[in-house]
Amino acid sequence: MVKVTLVKSPIGEVKSVKATIAALGLTKIRSSKTFEDSATLRGQLTKVGHLVKVEEE
Repeated sequence: MVKVTLVKSPIGEVKSVKATIAALGLTKIRSSKTFEDSATLRGQLTKVGHLVKVEEE
């Protein structure tokens, strides 16, 4: 399991980064979601790594 927390606002980012944040279901700063670890998730986290904090559970 991977816990993802939004720590920085996506305002000013390109459209694809904003879409990835929305696809992860992160709407407000400090909002968190838990996901099953997968290759798709890892790809998304690579794209938005500068905006989120990732914790292994």
